[in-house]
Amino acid sequence: MAQYAISGVWKDTNGVITDYAVHLLTERNTPNTFDVAKAEKYSKAEAIRLVNNHYVRTAIWDYNRKLWSLGAEVSVVDNYLRSDADSTVRDNLENLLNYWNITIGCN
Repeated sequence: MAQYAISGVWKDTNGVITDYAVHLLTERNTPNTFDVAKAEKYSKAEAIRLVNNHYVRTAIWDYNRKLWSLGAEVSVVDNYLRSDADSTVRDNLENLLNYWNITIGCN
């Protein structure tokens, strides 16, 4: 079964998450190491379907090591995506990058 990671979100003008940056993970020859594909933009509904059918984790960019660090498993709770890393509940993946801020002015 394919594995995926979510690295960021897009929010509307009210700060509500509307879309997710989703990466396909491809396992390397070394156990528990993955190649992370370029992100694809998934709507909330598409992301929920993905999480309901596949193993999905958060992904955080490690600036020191220049690679992705895979984090907590993502689950669906009451029609929202949530992660629970180190017993710290992150509501609706609010801790991830807000790509809306990054992509403003980009073509």
